[in-house]
Amino acid sequence: MNPNPFAWPFRAQYLTGFVVCVLLLAYAIYDQLQLGVEPCPMCIFQRIAFMAMGVFFLIGGLHSPGATGRRIYAALVAISALVGAGVAINHLRLQFAPKDPMMADCGPGLNYMLENFPVAEALKKVFTASSDCSEINWSFLGITMPGWCLIFFVALGAGALWAGFKRRV
Repeated sequence: MNPNPFAWPFRAQYLTGFVVCVLLLAYAIYDQLQLGVEPCPMCIFQRIAFMAMGVFFLIGGLHSPGATGRRIYAALVAISALVGAGVAINHLRLQFAPKDPMMADCGPGLNYMLENFPVAEALKKVFTASSDCSEINWSFLGITMPGWCLIFFVALGAGALWAGFKRRV
């Protein structure tokens, strides 16, 4: 008999993490297609990080591995969360930094940059950013979209580590 009837199994925790990632991505697509909020290049990279986290959550939840496997899945989710959090922090820095009056209203889209520049140069342009990444066109409870993404990256990454490294009886 399980001494703690409220203990969540690893599989349930990871499948819940997967569902949260899917819901976040579904809202981002709804926001883009229905509300007309076009994602900037940094938003796209944050979506990719949520996709990676979702894939690792799903595989971990379906696999239901032993202790070593749980730690590996936790590390993979945490790495994806750290990358996403880094992008979100940079995005927030751009949003709240003083605006440069010499910057154009919007930069080229990610597709254009990837088609016309080497990948390293395109990534450098994204992260040294254009003003379209600094535009605040959505907020909820006073927190912008990259702020919410940062909150979810931290929460999901911490949850994955907790589930993966928790001692099981």
